[in-house]
Amino acid sequence: MNNGTQTSVEAALLHYKEGIGTFTKKMPTIAERFHAFTEACFAEGALTKKEKQLIALGISLATQDEYCTIYHTKGCLDEGASEQEILEACAVAAAFGGGAAMSQTVTLVQECVRELRTTH
Repeated sequence: MNNGTQTSVEAALLHYKEGIGTFTKKMPTIAERFHAFTEACFAEGALTKKEKQLIALGISLATQDEYCTIYHTKGCLDEGASEQEILEACAVAAAFGGGAAMSQTVTLVQECVRELRTTH
C-alpha cells in the first residue's frame, strides 16, 4: 500500500486472495490439490522461478486473464525480474496474442510494475 491508500493493483490482488479463501473453504480438497500442483510447477527446476513467472505472465496476456496478469507481474518482480525482462516477455506474448496482449502490456502490466516496484 502507498501512504495508507490501496492501489487498483493491490485491490485486485486482495480481491483474488479473498476469492481463493472463499473457494478453499467451500472446496478444500480441490483447492489444496490445485495449490500443490501449481506450487510444484513453479518450483525451481531446469527453469528458474523467475523464468517460470515470465512464461506465466506471457500466457496470462495471451489468454487475456487480468487477475493472472497482475499476479504474475507481481511474481516476476518478486523473483527479481527487471522491467526490461518483463516487457520483453510481454512482447513475445503480443507476438502470439496480438492486440489484446499488447493492450494489456501497455496498460495493466506497466501499471503493475509502477505500483508494485516500490515494494520490491
